[in-house]
Amino acid sequence: MDRTETPNRRLDLLGFFCPVPVHEARKALNEMQEGELLEVHADDPETLQDMPALCDRIGVQLLNITEESGEYRFLIRK
Repeated sequence: MDRTETPNRRLDLLGFFCPVPVHEARKALNEMQEGELLEVHADDPETLQDMPALCDRIGVQLLNITEESGEYRFLIRK
């Protein structure tokens, strides 16, 4: 991904525990068009396993995962 490329949609799910981040990410992706980018911010460590599993299951591309101070950023292309 080009660093200048801006996500089409962002979800701030800090403070929410699974299954909420995965459910909200799936819901957002269902509303998005092919090729659009979704950025998800979460702090539940379980999302490190659950978000990649969701992406595999629904056939979207997990481009990047970053972590800073216990907060995770997932960048997903539909």
